[in-house]
Amino acid sequence: MAAPKMVKLFTLSTCSHCKAAKQFLTDNKVPYEFIDVDLLAGAQRKAALEQIGKHNPAYSFPTIIIGNDVIIGFQAGEIKKALGI
Repeated sequence: MAAPKMVKLFTLSTCSHCKAAKQFLTDNKVPYEFIDVDLLAGAQRKAALEQIGKHNPAYSFPTIIIGNDVIIGFQAGEIKKALGI
């Protein structure tokens, strides 16, 4: 069995699509890490935005990274495809 893919989300604490993505992953028992970018300040916020920009030049939320796949916005079908579920 393949090792589980690392799942990382860049989100905003007030974003409904971000909350839906987190809930979807939780409901499907997929472990993930997330960063609520709007709750960061200073160097931490700058570093998070630099990471987002490497994957999503539009800096839109959520930005979801699953292994080598980048999904912009909450797209359940794309998330399932990237996870192989």
